[in-house]
Amino acid sequence: MSRLPLEYTPTEKTTQTLDGIKKNIGMLPNIHKLMGHSPNVLEGYLEFSSALGKGTLSAQEREQIALVVAGFDRCEYCASAHTLMGKKAGLSEQETKNNLKGFSDTPKTTSLIKFCLSVLETKGKVSDQDMIAIRAVEFSDEQIVEITANICINIFTNYFNHVAATEIDFPKVSLS
Repeated sequence: MSRLPLEYTPTEKTTQTLDGIKKNIGMLPNIHKLMGHSPNVLEGYLEFSSALGKGTLSAQEREQIALVVAGFDRCEYCASAHTLMGKKAGLSEQETKNNLKGFSDTPKTTSLIKFCLSVLETKGKVSDQDMIAIRAVEFSDEQIVEITANICINIFTNYFNHVAATEIDFPKVSLS
């Protein structure tokens, strides 16, 4: 059971935002409902997420980052949501499982995942070798910045779900 109530009286602006989410994706995820307790947090999250979606990383790469972070942080809500979104972005079921466990069958994605894990494990204090390795598989400096931003937004949602104990409303993926 969620630690924040799913039923509350949102502001008019929040209601419009939540209605827009439901219209765009066909459902209103619990995470967004709960973020609606703070209209500024919901708006900021959606704007940041939208901006990252316009970046140079592919939808698959963004989902793979989200899966790696969810696996690292043991966030079943995000693991469930991003497994579904990853499949919609073209990832195989096996690849989503691999990414949650911190690996991939493809060399470039393996390098991306290793870099993400290094960022997570060192709290951003990656080594020069980590930077050399990610550049060696042709990720640009712009993409390295976007990778870092995608890691951060996913840390936020993972921690938010841990604090709120968000009820999973996607096909559940277990991390045990």
